[in-house]
Amino acid sequence: MNQTRVFLIIAWLMVATLLWMEWGKEKSAAQAPAPTVAATAQVPGNGNGSVPSVAGAPSVPGVPMEQVGPAATSNPGNTPTVTVTTDVLKVTLEGGELHRADLLKYPSTADANSAPVRLFDDEAAHYFVAQSGWVSQGGAAPSHEQGFRVEGNATEFKLADGAQKIDVPFVWTGANGVTIRRTYTFDRGNYVVRVRDEVVNAGSAPWQGYVYRQFSRVPRALVKKGPMSAEQYSFQGAAWYSAADKYEKRKYDDFVDDGTLDKQVTGGWIGMLQHHFFSAWIPGSNDTSTFSLATPTGAGGTQYLIRELGPGVNVAPGAKASTEARLWVGPKLVKAIDAQNVPGLDRAVDFSSYSLMATLAGWLFWVLEQIYRLVGNWGWSIVGLVLLIKLAMFPLSAAQYKSMAKMRKFQPRMAQLKERYGDDKQKLQMAMMELYKKEKINPVGGCLPILLQMPVFLALYWMLSESVELRHAPWIGWITDLTSRDPFFVLPLINVAVMWFTQKLNPTTGMDPMQAKMMQFMPLVFGVMFAFFPAGLVLYWVTNGALGLLQQWWMIKRYSEEPVKV
Repeated sequence: MNQTRVFLIIAWLMVATLLWMEWGKEKSAAQAPAPTVAATAQVPGNGNGSVPSVAGAPSVPGVPMEQVGPAATSNPGNTPTVTVTTDVLKVTLEGGELHRADLLKYPSTADANSAPVRLFDDEAAHYFVAQSGWVSQGGAAPSHEQGFRVEGNATEFKLADGAQKIDVPFVWTGANGVTIRRTYTFDRGNYVVRVRDEVVNAGSAPWQGYVYRQFSRVPRALVKKGPMSAEQYSFQGAAWYSAADKYEKRKYDDFVDDGTLDKQVTGGWIGMLQHHFFSAWIPGSNDTSTFSLATPTGAGGTQYLIRELGPGVNVAPGAKASTEARLWVGPKLVKAIDAQNVPGLDRAVDFSSYSLMATLAGWLFWVLEQIYRLVGNWGWSIVGLVLLIKLAMFPLSAAQYKSMAKMRKFQPRMAQLKERYGDDKQKLQMAMMELYKKEKINPVGGCLPILLQMPVFLALYWMLSESVELRHAPWIGWITDLTSRDPFFVLPLINVAVMWFTQKLNPTTGMDPMQAKMMQFMPLVFGVMFAFFPAGLVLYWVTNGALGLLQQWWMIKRYSEEPVKV
């Protein structure tokens, strides 16, 4: 097997893989919406049916999921709407629901005047909200729909210059003398909202309640930017983490087909993921709760809900108890996520469904980030990453190009053997193997470097597609967004030229004529395919190919010398 044949096989495998990905996307898009799960229980007196039942308590499997209807955003009880603005977030609250969240540092598009990304939205077509409330066996508890009211008369909170945080207080007082004081804490420069509930029992009877936290949304309408748009291949759906089963996720289309979720978890987290952004409820590390899923029907159609119910508290008369959770509302920033010290939360940056590929992508991103600290540009960081990978693989690639240079040197003798043995391929192969052995040529010397490049290439594809740090990041001139395709196809055209010149340096003696014709079309095939890839990935491939071309040209000059005469 020669190097050219290996390259041909791998190239076609890449094309087949990408075609399979496209077919899978179209197949998923053609499926009908997931059927609605009927409500299994209703809290008496609650016509909206959006509050979870506590039958059985969270410590017992089988806690039912209820329907969350459109009335969940209708502000029953005329709860005042509160707006909170920090340096990175603008959030709208109504008691137990965050139903609007703008990410002020992230414009929706690369345009200078673009509105910020709206992660939470209560409009039916874009419905995505975070909700939290309480349920009690006695029924006296505030839900996310009604009960909590802001303390004082303020309806707007803004992070003052020099201030490091804002506390937004809400309170609920029941007829039974139980008071729940909820405080939302927003920190400067932070996408985590701390939610603390303190229960004070001033009544004469014990009170038992369970906190619940959930997300409900309709799937996002994905914008198709060519057949290889990264957003279409990024995971969209619910995810959760438990110490026992680690990171798990479920696409919207699989909410029902893959069975129900009824999992008791200590610590962990639940979330809703999309391209570049996500939101997650993170309970206390020692809190025990039950994770569950449902697909209720709302104003925007089928909604998708993930909930954690618990922990429960028992508060004696005159006593108090508290529970706290964190709510992540923002981009998939690797360093900021790691700073939370939450097991498995880093998997929200969904580099790949395969843990090995995700790990490799994580390593590549770490190296890329270190280079960025030095050069301050993500495009040049990608070039630097290629240089490091080339240096790491230099011994292998040097052996590859040295072998190819020697094969080029002995092309006349190989041509003579082909002419001598004609169509007797067995004798031709035996004669060529004898020549390789005599002249110490390794015909498979080029296989390993190319094979090692493939997982790096695929991991880099997912890393560049998923990394929000590179979103709208420019390189030079016309490349204003490394995660979008090259708008003028300059890099794909350069890649065609690099591949064509590389082919001219490769020996083709002894190659099957059909293979030779196919190889002639490979630069064009890759040029068309890369025209729809993220510009950052094409930059990687072009840089890698150009450096390989220079290295190969130098090795040929050094080792091929004059062709061996027949």
